[in-house]
Amino acid sequence: MANYLVTGAAGFIAARVSELLLAAGHTVTGVDNLNDAYDVRIKEYRLKRLLNQAGFTFQQLDISQREALDRLSGCGRFEAVINLAARAGVRQSVENPWVYVDTNVTGTLNLLELCRQQGIPKFILASTSSIYGEEAPLPTPESASSDRPLQVYAASKKGAEALCHAYHYLNGLDVTIFRYFTVYGPAPRPDMVMFRFTQWISEGRPVLVNGDGEQSRGFTYVDDIARGTILGLKPVGYEIINLGGSQVITINQLIHTLEKLIGRTAQVSHLPRHPADMTTNQAEVEKAGKMLGWEPAVSLEEGIARLVDWYQAERAWACDIITT
Repeated sequence: MANYLVTGAAGFIAARVSELLLAAGHTVTGVDNLNDAYDVRIKEYRLKRLLNQAGFTFQQLDISQREALDRLSGCGRFEAVINLAARAGVRQSVENPWVYVDTNVTGTLNLLELCRQQGIPKFILASTSSIYGEEAPLPTPESASSDRPLQVYAASKKGAEALCHAYHYLNGLDVTIFRYFTVYGPAPRPDMVMFRFTQWISEGRPVLVNGDGEQSRGFTYVDDIARGTILGLKPVGYEIINLGGSQVITINQLIHTLEKLIGRTAQVSHLPRHPADMTTNQAEVEKAGKMLGWEPAVSLEEGIARLVDWYQAERAWACDIITT
């Protein structure tokens, strides 16, 4: 069995990746700085689940602080670094661009240096569909232009991707970069529409929609994302691979679906469209199928139902999670 370093371990995707690795018998060292980019209670919830599992150890540290990574020297040899730590969210990156560069660019550089110095052969980077910008063809292949990001978040991920290529070229580091498309599922980020709308409709709060609600997303269930990420541990050289759902839904359709599952009518209020928001996204995942044998397995209907079931089970505290 292998030993892996998973960054952002208390995060939405990283926690699920860690759970699947542990279930397969591997050991995981998780790191996270537990920042307050969103309500830390949901990070603590995910982390508590991991700490109860054999084979998992945790260190609270910030990957953007180079000297902090020295604390990992006693954790044994890692077969791979799975870098899922990130400042995410397109709108927040407009307000505080510096922290996005610190974590997503400098943090990635520090981890790539860790691989070089310790001879770690494999690096996985979580990137984003936002990197394709507004004019990408649909569905979007990996070959689509990523030269005109719309926000600092996407630009910082583009920088991280470029650093990965440099370390692959100079040091022979094997790199898989995943561009994730709108991930959702139980215990999600509370600043994303899936959590927000589920909470707001369940609690009878106003449902705030930016724009007319006709913008659409190719939502992807977190288990599918985690499974694909682990498949990316195989040697590939240097590859960029989309992971995204096959079903696209508008925001208005999502609200109607949640209304039916929750049994309440949404009180919708429309706000101006945010300039950092993309109109739509949809992944072309043929490459993931050919290289990794991956395709999305959880339907949108089943995935949304699982999210609602999770929220109802955890409602006693989830109803108070801050969603802004």
